[in-house]
Amino acid sequence: MNLIRTALFLAKKDLYSELKTKQILTTQIIFAGLVIVVFSFAFDPANNTTKDVIPGVIWVIIVFAGILGLNRSFISEQRNDTMQGLLVAPMEAASIYLGKFLANFTMMLVVEIVSIPFLFLLFDFKFLGSIPFFILVVFLGSFGFIAIGTFLAALAANSKSSEMLLPLLLFPITTPILIGVVQATKIILTNMEKISSAIAWIQLVTAYDMIFFVVCFLLIDYVLEV
Repeated sequence: MNLIRTALFLAKKDLYSELKTKQILTTQIIFAGLVIVVFSFAFDPANNTTKDVIPGVIWVIIVFAGILGLNRSFISEQRNDTMQGLLVAPMEAASIYLGKFLANFTMMLVVEIVSIPFLFLLFDFKFLGSIPFFILVVFLGSFGFIAIGTFLAALAANSKSSEMLLPLLLFPITTPILIGVVQATKIILTNMEKISSAIAWIQLVTAYDMIFFVVCFLLIDYVLEV
């Protein structure tokens, strides 16, 4: 309970700091909006084949907007010289990871809540699939991506080229998640008759999320000590 309480406190600290500065979240939302506008000009919304592109666009937004936030999560601690203070404080290193994860995940959800409806609106997309399944896929994909990304952000934070190193580490590891959620999203949005295939992809992503979340949670002590 103490670990969770500390993690929630650290997450609130990061979110409160973000509400004051509005640096990361604003950048993420602006980036998402620009991507949507560019794709809306590149593909004709009136063309039926454009609907096949939407699942990919959704996850391009989530991935790259997520990286913008992940890159800043531990770098800000390094620049403000507060990381050492957190490490020597009477708390478990895992609570630092959980706190950062919760803050990053919350901001990612805010970006998705703003950008995905805007995407559907601009592409004139009529949602005929299952909303609960769609929300579940977005949640699971974001969960796994942010869980792994937060861990790797901590690993890359001490590197001089951390902003370049993080994507190089993150993309190969999260590829199974991204393949699974893109396929599941495509089925849910365009072909609900194959929902059994979507469920199989969801199960794969869920298993991958849980395995890597536990691994990251257990290994964060060693990463933060480096």
